[in-house]
Amino acid sequence: MSPTIHAVLALAAFGVAAAAAADGSRAVFAHDVYFTLSDPSPAARDRLVAACRLYLSGHDGTVFFAAGVRAEEMKRDVNDAGFDVSLHVYFKDKAAHDAYQEHPRHKQFIAAMGSSWKTVRVFDSWVETGR
Repeated sequence: MSPTIHAVLALAAFGVAAAAAADGSRAVFAHDVYFTLSDPSPAARDRLVAACRLYLSGHDGTVFFAAGVRAEEMKRDVNDAGFDVSLHVYFKDKAAHDAYQEHPRHKQFIAAMGSSWKTVRVFDSWVETGR
């Protein structure tokens, strides 16, 4: 296996281990956000993804972080194409999520990028990791 694959597998294993609760469950708090931009150009999408990485990654209690653009090649009837950028931050618990919401970097993100959003949809849920 390549060093990159080893790193990804190690990170995934760490995330799953960090998410395991004292009772043995693997429920984590999933915070999924879908942004529709006023300017949906590739440059504007890339700016938002970069801002997500800058301001929203690396918060205490995060077990998974990802941000990216909509997969425009997916055109099935069930695909929702009503967004430009997605953000996925999974936390070890709700307390970590709540601290993230109040963190200065989260507030800086909103101040820096909020005017670029046409709409924002937030989906919070408890999800089970692993099998």
